[in-house]
Amino acid sequence: MQLRYVFSETGTGLRRNVSMSIALIVTIFVSLTLVGMGLLLNAQADKAEKFWGSKLQITVFMCNQNSKASNCTGDVTPAQKAAIRGIIDKNAEVASYYHQSKDQAFNTWKRVYIDKDKSEQEIYSTVTAADMQESYWVKLKDPNKYRGVETALSNTQGVAAVRDLRQVLKPIYFWITVMKWGAISIAAFLLVAAILQVGNTIRLAAFARRKEIGIMRLVGASNLYISLPFLMETLVAALVGIVLSSLAVLSFMQFVIYGKLRPSSNIVEWVDWQDAFVAIGGIAVIGVLLTLVPTLVMTRKYLKV
Repeated sequence: MQLRYVFSETGTGLRRNVSMSIALIVTIFVSLTLVGMGLLLNAQADKAEKFWGSKLQITVFMCNQNSKASNCTGDVTPAQKAAIRGIIDKNAEVASYYHQSKDQAFNTWKRVYIDKDKSEQEIYSTVTAADMQESYWVKLKDPNKYRGVETALSNTQGVAAVRDLRQVLKPIYFWITVMKWGAISIAAFLLVAAILQVGNTIRLAAFARRKEIGIMRLVGASNLYISLPFLMETLVAALVGIVLSSLAVLSFMQFVIYGKLRPSSNIVEWVDWQDAFVAIGGIAVIGVLLTLVPTLVMTRKYLKV
């Protein structure tokens, strides 16, 4: 009988405050979807760091006739190349390395740049293999321990530049981080809006039922029993919002990650279904807490008759 009353009052409250309930559901849905996207972007950043971390290399570009670096006085000499190779061989951080000649660098360069329009081809046609730089491509045992070999090689005669692949990947990491924190920041504002929306819903519902609440007080009903219908109302709204935001995350995974990015690009390890379900779990926990905690606080305030 008591549970029947709770469910009956919950249905009545939802019908009385349809517009407020819909507004609450929409706010929760949008905010939790952004939370889910933030969690996915965080997982993507971690996967990208692990994926590229195992492939990070240091490239040692040696001097050529056009080099302006302080270590260069023209083309790198055989003695300088031997010294550079000796530093790499003796460094404990180095796992392996290989040498790229000017001709190999020129062939790689042609594959990348020659297939352009005619005007660019005319400019690039003046470049020859002699304009290229010999280089050593160094793979490290631990990609995070690169400072020692980088510093040693940077100060060596015959070395024009030492390029760490992190410099190339830095803009990618930057934009992933910006999108992640952007989604989380917007979600935080919307979560605050959802909390305020919960408070307004409780206040209006309590005002609409002030007579019933007064009667229940007179007959000795407990605070928990009186607040249960209000708690159920916001919980229903939260569950609907959680389901909608979970569907949005799953749709993103199905149509964007698995439908577009994974088949067309293998430059990074993309997030998978396990990451999506972890994000959905986070959405569910935040969604329930988002409604239960404010509701319990607000009912103590607004149900005093």
